[in-house]
Amino acid sequence: MKRVLLIATGGTIASVKTAHGLTPRLSPEVLRGSVPRIEEICEVDSIQLFNLDSTNMQPEHWLRIAETVEKNYEKYDGFVITHGTDTMSYTAAALTYLIQNPGKPVLLTGAQKPLNDPFTDARKNLADSFWLACQENVKGVFLVFGGQVIWGARAKKIKTKSYLAFDSINYPVAAFIDNQRMIRYTSLVAGEEKIRFSHTMVPSVFLLKLIPGMNPDILDYIGERYKAVVIESYGAGGLPFVEQGNFLEKLEKLTQKGCIIVIATQVMLEGSDVQLYEVGCKAMEKYNLLQTYDMSVEAVVTKLMWLLGESGSFREIRQNFYRTIAHDILHGE
Repeated sequence: MKRVLLIATGGTIASVKTAHGLTPRLSPEVLRGSVPRIEEICEVDSIQLFNLDSTNMQPEHWLRIAETVEKNYEKYDGFVITHGTDTMSYTAAALTYLIQNPGKPVLLTGAQKPLNDPFTDARKNLADSFWLACQENVKGVFLVFGGQVIWGARAKKIKTKSYLAFDSINYPVAAFIDNQRMIRYTSLVAGEEKIRFSHTMVPSVFLLKLIPGMNPDILDYIGERYKAVVIESYGAGGLPFVEQGNFLEKLEKLTQKGCIIVIATQVMLEGSDVQLYEVGCKAMEKYNLLQTYDMSVEAVVTKLMWLLGESGSFREIRQNFYRTIAHDILHGE
Protein backbone atom coordinates (compact mmCIF):
# COMPACT_ATOMS: atom_id res chain seq x y z
CA MET A 1 0.00 0.00 0.00
CA LYS A 2 1.27 3.45 -0.89
CA ARG A 3 2.28 5.99 1.71
CA VAL A 4 1.03 9.60 1.52
CA LEU A 5 2.07 12.58 3.63
CA LEU A 6 -0.67 15.05 4.53
CA ILE A 7 0.78 18.55 4.97
CA ALA A 8 -1.80 20.77 6.67
CA THR A 9 -1.51 24.55 6.35
CA GLY A 10 -4.94 25.74 7.47
CA GLY A 11 -7.63 27.33 5.33
CA THR A 12 -11.41 27.06 5.25
CA ILE A 13 -11.21 23.27 5.22
CA ALA A 14 -9.76 23.38 8.76
CA SER A 15 -11.79 26.32 10.05
CA VAL A 16 -14.35 26.58 12.82
CA LYS A 17 -16.77 29.37 13.67
CA THR A 18 -15.50 31.89 16.22
CA ALA A 19 -16.63 35.27 17.48
CA HIS A 20 -14.37 36.80 14.82
CA GLY A 21 -15.49 34.66 11.90
CA LEU A 22 -14.14 31.41 10.48
CA THR A 23 -10.65 30.62 11.82
CA PRO A 24 -8.38 27.62 11.05
CA ARG A 25 -8.28 25.36 14.12
CA LEU A 26 -8.74 21.71 13.09
CA SER A 27 -5.78 19.33 13.20
CA PRO A 28 -4.59 17.22 10.24
CA GLU A 29 -5.64 14.11 12.20
CA VAL A 30 -9.23 15.37 12.14
CA LEU A 31 -8.99 16.06 8.41
CA ARG A 32 -7.52 12.64 7.72
CA GLY A 33 -10.16 10.93 9.84
CA SER A 34 -12.96 12.53 7.85
CA VAL A 35 -12.16 10.63 4.66
CA PRO A 36 -14.36 7.52 4.34
CA ARG A 37 -12.40 4.24 4.22
CA ILE A 38 -9.09 6.05 3.80
CA GLU A 39 -7.28 3.02 5.19
CA GLU A 40 -8.35 1.14 2.05
CA ILE A 41 -6.68 3.75 -0.15
CA CYS A 42 -3.30 4.41 1.46
CA GLU A 43 -1.28 4.79 4.61
CA VAL A 44 -1.32 8.42 5.75
CA ASP A 45 1.03 10.35 8.01
CA SER A 46 0.41 14.01 8.75
CA ILE A 47 2.25 17.21 9.58
CA GLN A 48 0.72 20.46 10.88
CA LEU A 49 3.06 22.87 9.14
CA PHE A 50 0.99 25.92 10.07
CA ASN A 51 -2.68 26.77 10.53
CA LEU A 52 -3.27 29.92 8.52
CA ASP A 53 -6.07 31.62 6.71
CA SER A 54 -4.51 31.59 3.25
CA THR A 55 -4.86 35.37 3.02
CA ASN A 56 -1.86 35.34 5.38
CA MET A 57 0.17 32.96 3.18
CA GLN A 58 3.52 34.48 2.17
CA PRO A 59 6.48 33.38 -0.01
CA GLU A 60 8.35 32.19 3.08
CA HIS A 61 5.49 29.74 3.68
CA TRP A 62 5.82 28.43 0.11
CA LEU A 63 9.48 27.75 0.81
CA ARG A 64 8.63 25.84 3.98
CA ILE A 65 6.10 23.69 2.14
CA ALA A 66 8.64 22.89 -0.58
CA GLU A 67 11.28 22.17 2.07
CA THR A 68 8.89 19.76 3.82
CA VAL A 69 8.27 17.89 0.56
CA GLU A 70 12.02 17.73 -0.08
CA LYS A 71 12.86 16.40 3.40
CA ASN A 72 10.23 13.69 3.12
CA TYR A 73 10.50 12.99 -0.59
CA GLU A 74 12.11 9.54 -0.31
CA LYS A 75 9.75 8.37 2.46
CA TYR A 76 6.41 8.84 0.70
CA ASP A 77 4.76 8.03 -2.61
CA GLY A 78 2.76 11.24 -2.74
CA PHE A 79 1.90 14.46 -0.93
CA VAL A 80 -1.46 16.09 -0.18
CA ILE A 81 -1.33 19.72 0.96
CA THR A 82 -4.47 21.20 2.51
CA HIS A 83 -4.66 24.93 1.95
CA GLY A 84 -7.06 27.86 1.97
CA THR A 85 -8.66 28.60 -1.37
CA ASP A 86 -7.98 32.35 -1.53
CA THR A 87 -4.28 32.04 -2.38
CA MET A 88 -4.12 28.36 -3.28
CA SER A 89 -3.47 29.13 -6.94
CA TYR A 90 -0.46 31.29 -5.98
CA THR A 91 0.94 28.48 -3.83
CA ALA A 92 0.30 25.90 -6.55
CA ALA A 93 2.17 28.06 -9.06
CA ALA A 94 5.02 28.75 -6.64
CA LEU A 95 5.47 25.05 -5.89
CA THR A 96 5.56 24.38 -9.63
CA TYR A 97 8.82 26.35 -9.76
CA LEU A 98 10.20 25.30 -6.37
CA ILE A 99 9.63 21.58 -7.08
CA GLN A 100 10.37 20.93 -10.74
CA ASN A 101 9.94 17.54 -12.40
CA PRO A 102 8.71 15.67 -9.32
CA GLY A 103 8.46 11.94 -9.90
CA LYS A 104 5.48 11.81 -7.53
CA PRO A 105 2.17 13.68 -7.10
CA VAL A 106 2.26 16.91 -5.11
CA LEU A 107 -1.39 17.85 -4.69
CA LEU A 108 -3.08 20.91 -3.21
CA THR A 109 -6.68 20.84 -2.08
CA GLY A 110 -9.08 22.57 0.28
CA ALA A 111 -12.75 23.39 0.60
CA GLN A 112 -15.24 26.18 0.10
CA LYS A 113 -17.09 25.16 3.26
CA PRO A 114 -15.47 24.02 6.52
CA LEU A 115 -15.22 20.33 7.34
CA ASN A 116 -17.82 20.68 10.12
CA ASP A 117 -20.37 22.33 7.82
CA PRO A 118 -23.18 19.90 6.89
CA PHE A 119 -22.78 20.89 3.23
CA THR A 120 -18.99 20.74 3.17
CA ASP A 121 -17.07 19.79 0.03
CA ALA A 122 -14.03 18.91 2.14
CA ARG A 123 -14.54 15.13 2.22
CA LYS A 124 -14.84 14.79 -1.55
CA ASN A 125 -11.81 16.97 -2.23
CA LEU A 126 -9.72 15.09 0.34
CA ALA A 127 -10.87 11.67 -0.91
CA ASP A 128 -10.11 12.63 -4.54
CA SER A 129 -6.67 13.91 -3.54
CA PHE A 130 -5.64 10.85 -1.53
CA TRP A 131 -6.89 8.56 -4.26
CA LEU A 132 -5.03 10.50 -6.96
CA ALA A 133 -1.86 10.48 -4.86
CA CYS A 134 -1.86 6.68 -5.18
CA GLN A 135 -2.30 6.48 -8.95
CA GLU A 136 0.42 5.63 -11.46
CA ASN A 137 1.93 8.20 -13.83
CA VAL A 138 0.89 11.21 -11.78
CA LYS A 139 4.05 13.25 -11.49
CA GLY A 140 3.72 16.95 -10.92
CA VAL A 141 2.18 19.75 -8.88
CA PHE A 142 -1.60 19.82 -9.25
CA LEU A 143 -4.59 21.52 -7.67
CA VAL A 144 -7.41 19.03 -6.98
CA PHE A 145 -10.81 20.59 -6.39
CA GLY A 146 -14.42 19.89 -7.28
CA GLY A 147 -13.48 16.78 -9.23
CA GLN A 148 -11.01 18.68 -11.39
CA VAL A 149 -7.27 18.11 -11.59
CA ILE A 150 -5.52 21.31 -12.70
CA TRP A 151 -1.84 21.91 -13.42
CA GLY A 152 -0.40 24.06 -10.62
CA ALA A 153 0.70 26.91 -12.87
CA ARG A 154 -2.68 27.03 -14.66
CA ALA A 155 -5.06 27.16 -11.70
CA LYS A 156 -7.07 30.24 -10.81
CA LYS A 157 -9.84 30.86 -8.32
CA ILE A 158 -12.82 32.15 -10.29
CA LYS A 159 -15.67 31.91 -7.73
CA THR A 160 -15.74 33.06 -4.12
CA LYS A 161 -18.39 30.68 -2.75
CA SER A 162 -19.36 27.98 -5.28
CA TYR A 163 -18.00 24.44 -5.06
CA LEU A 164 -16.43 24.66 -8.53
CA ALA A 165 -14.16 27.44 -7.36
CA PHE A 166 -11.19 26.92 -9.69
CA ASP A 167 -10.56 26.66 -13.39
CA SER A 168 -7.61 26.00 -15.66
CA ILE A 169 -6.58 29.17 -17.48
CA ASN A 170 -5.67 28.93 -21.17
CA TYR A 171 -4.93 25.20 -20.87
CA PRO A 172 -7.14 22.10 -20.61
CA VAL A 173 -8.13 20.69 -17.24
CA ALA A 174 -5.69 17.81 -16.81
CA ALA A 175 -8.26 15.29 -15.58
CA PHE A 176 -11.64 14.76 -13.94
CA ILE A 177 -12.23 12.45 -10.98
CA ASP A 178 -15.60 10.93 -10.10
CA ASN A 179 -15.96 8.21 -7.46
CA GLN A 180 -12.41 6.89 -7.95
CA ARG A 181 -12.67 6.96 -11.72
CA MET A 182 -10.51 9.35 -13.72
CA ILE A 183 -10.71 10.74 -17.22
CA ARG A 184 -7.35 12.15 -18.30
CA TYR A 185 -7.32 15.00 -20.80
CA THR A 186 -3.58 15.66 -20.71
CA SER A 187 -0.54 13.76 -19.56
CA LEU A 188 -0.12 14.01 -15.78
CA VAL A 189 3.67 13.98 -15.98
CA ALA A 190 5.42 17.34 -15.59
CA GLY A 191 8.72 16.17 -17.06
CA GLU A 192 11.09 13.24 -17.23
CA GLU A 193 14.18 15.14 -16.12
CA LYS A 194 15.65 14.76 -12.64
CA ILE A 195 13.70 16.45 -9.86
CA ARG A 196 15.00 19.87 -8.91
CA PHE A 197 14.23 21.68 -5.65
CA SER A 198 14.81 25.44 -5.38
CA HIS A 199 15.30 27.17 -2.05
CA THR A 200 15.02 30.88 -2.78
CA MET A 201 12.30 33.26 -3.87
CA VAL A 202 12.67 37.03 -3.99
CA PRO A 203 9.23 38.62 -3.45
CA SER A 204 10.30 41.94 -4.96
CA VAL A 205 7.52 41.84 -7.56
CA PHE A 206 4.76 44.45 -7.90
CA LEU A 207 1.50 43.83 -9.74
CA LEU A 208 0.02 47.05 -11.12
CA LYS A 209 -3.50 47.07 -12.55
CA LEU A 210 -4.01 49.99 -14.93
CA ILE A 211 -7.16 52.08 -14.79
CA PRO A 212 -8.03 55.10 -16.94
CA GLY A 213 -6.66 58.26 -15.34
CA MET A 214 -3.84 56.57 -13.42
CA ASN A 215 -0.83 58.84 -12.89
CA PRO A 216 2.30 57.32 -14.51
CA ASP A 217 4.38 58.72 -11.62
CA ILE A 218 3.37 55.60 -9.69
CA LEU A 219 6.10 53.79 -11.66
CA ASP A 220 8.75 56.04 -10.06
CA TYR A 221 7.65 54.84 -6.62
CA ILE A 222 7.51 51.20 -7.69
CA GLY A 223 10.89 51.34 -9.41
CA GLU A 224 12.57 52.51 -6.21
CA ARG A 225 11.25 49.57 -4.21
CA TYR A 226 10.79 46.56 -6.49
CA LYS A 227 12.98 44.57 -8.86
CA ALA A 228 10.13 43.58 -11.17
CA VAL A 229 6.76 45.01 -12.07
CA VAL A 230 3.90 43.25 -13.85
CA ILE A 231 1.61 45.76 -15.52
CA GLU A 232 -1.91 44.47 -16.09
CA SER A 233 -2.96 46.44 -19.12
CA TYR A 234 -6.14 46.38 -21.18
CA GLY A 235 -7.19 43.92 -23.88
CA ALA A 236 -4.33 42.28 -25.75
CA GLY A 237 -1.88 44.50 -23.87
CA GLY A 238 -0.44 47.97 -24.34
CA LEU A 239 0.49 51.12 -22.47
CA PRO A 240 -1.16 54.55 -22.78
CA PHE A 241 1.10 57.26 -24.18
CA VAL A 242 -1.07 60.39 -24.37
CA GLU A 243 -0.48 63.62 -22.44
CA GLN A 244 -0.69 63.20 -18.64
CA GLY A 245 -1.20 59.46 -19.03
CA ASN A 246 2.08 58.74 -20.82
CA PHE A 247 3.49 55.57 -19.29
CA LEU A 248 6.13 55.10 -21.99
CA GLU A 249 8.20 58.01 -20.69
CA LYS A 250 8.62 56.20 -17.36
CA LEU A 251 9.83 52.92 -18.81
CA GLU A 252 13.30 54.13 -19.79
CA LYS A 253 14.22 55.06 -16.21
CA LEU A 254 12.97 51.72 -14.90
CA THR A 255 14.81 49.63 -17.48
CA GLN A 256 18.02 51.59 -16.86
CA LYS A 257 17.76 50.62 -13.19
CA GLY A 258 17.50 46.98 -14.22
CA CYS A 259 13.84 46.65 -13.27
CA ILE A 260 12.13 43.76 -15.08
CA ILE A 261 8.91 44.96 -16.73
CA VAL A 262 6.26 42.48 -17.83
CA ILE A 263 3.13 43.45 -19.76
CA ALA A 264 0.06 41.36 -18.92
CA THR A 265 -3.63 41.64 -19.68
CA GLN A 266 -6.52 42.18 -17.30
CA VAL A 267 -8.58 39.79 -19.42
CA MET A 268 -8.59 36.33 -17.84
CA LEU A 269 -8.71 34.23 -21.01
CA GLU A 270 -6.69 33.96 -24.23
CA GLY A 271 -3.67 35.94 -23.05
CA SER A 272 -1.69 38.90 -24.31
CA ASP A 273 -0.57 39.89 -27.81
CA VAL A 274 1.17 43.16 -27.06
CA GLN A 275 2.45 43.84 -30.57
CA LEU A 276 -1.00 43.67 -32.10
CA TYR A 277 -1.76 47.38 -31.59
CA GLU A 278 0.28 50.57 -31.70
CA VAL A 279 -0.11 51.04 -27.93
CA GLY A 280 1.82 47.82 -27.47
CA CYS A 281 4.24 48.04 -30.38
CA LYS A 282 5.62 51.41 -29.26
CA ALA A 283 6.58 49.95 -25.89
CA MET A 284 7.95 46.62 -27.10
CA GLU A 285 10.03 48.13 -29.91
CA LYS A 286 11.74 50.71 -27.73
CA TYR A 287 12.30 48.91 -24.43
CA ASN A 288 13.36 45.49 -23.17
CA LEU A 289 9.98 44.29 -21.98
CA LEU A 290 8.47 40.87 -21.45
CA GLN A 291 4.87 39.86 -22.01
CA THR A 292 2.83 37.10 -20.41
CA TYR A 293 1.22 35.53 -23.50
CA ASP A 294 -1.06 32.73 -22.20
CA MET A 295 0.37 32.53 -18.64
CA SER A 296 -1.81 33.10 -15.60
CA VAL A 297 -1.00 36.10 -13.44
CA GLU A 298 -0.29 33.75 -10.52
CA ALA A 299 2.28 31.90 -12.60
CA VAL A 300 3.86 35.12 -13.85
CA VAL A 301 4.26 36.60 -10.36
CA THR A 302 5.67 33.45 -8.77
CA LYS A 303 7.92 32.63 -11.73
CA LEU A 304 9.46 36.09 -11.48
CA MET A 305 10.04 35.63 -7.74
CA TRP A 306 11.76 32.33 -8.48
CA LEU A 307 13.85 33.79 -11.32
CA LEU A 308 14.96 36.73 -9.18
CA GLY A 309 16.13 34.18 -6.63
CA GLU A 310 18.09 32.38 -9.32
CA SER A 311 19.75 35.74 -10.20
CA GLY A 312 21.31 36.29 -13.61
CA SER A 313 21.23 38.91 -16.36
CA PHE A 314 18.13 40.23 -18.08
CA ARG A 315 18.95 37.97 -21.01
CA GLU A 316 18.98 34.89 -18.75
CA ILE A 317 15.79 35.95 -16.99
CA ARG A 318 14.08 36.52 -20.34
CA GLN A 319 15.19 33.13 -21.64
CA ASN A 320 14.00 31.29 -18.54
CA PHE A 321 10.78 33.30 -18.26
CA TYR A 322 9.73 31.95 -21.66
CA ARG A 323 10.97 28.41 -20.94
CA THR A 324 8.02 26.08 -20.44
CA ILE A 325 7.88 24.51 -16.97
CA ALA A 326 5.06 22.06 -16.28
CA HIS A 327 2.85 23.50 -19.03
CA ASP A 328 2.95 27.05 -17.63
CA ILE A 329 3.34 28.71 -21.03
CA LEU A 330 2.55 27.62 -24.59
CA HIS A 331 3.37 30.71 -26.60
CA GLY A 332 6.93 31.60 -25.67
CA GLU A 333 9.59 33.33 -27.73
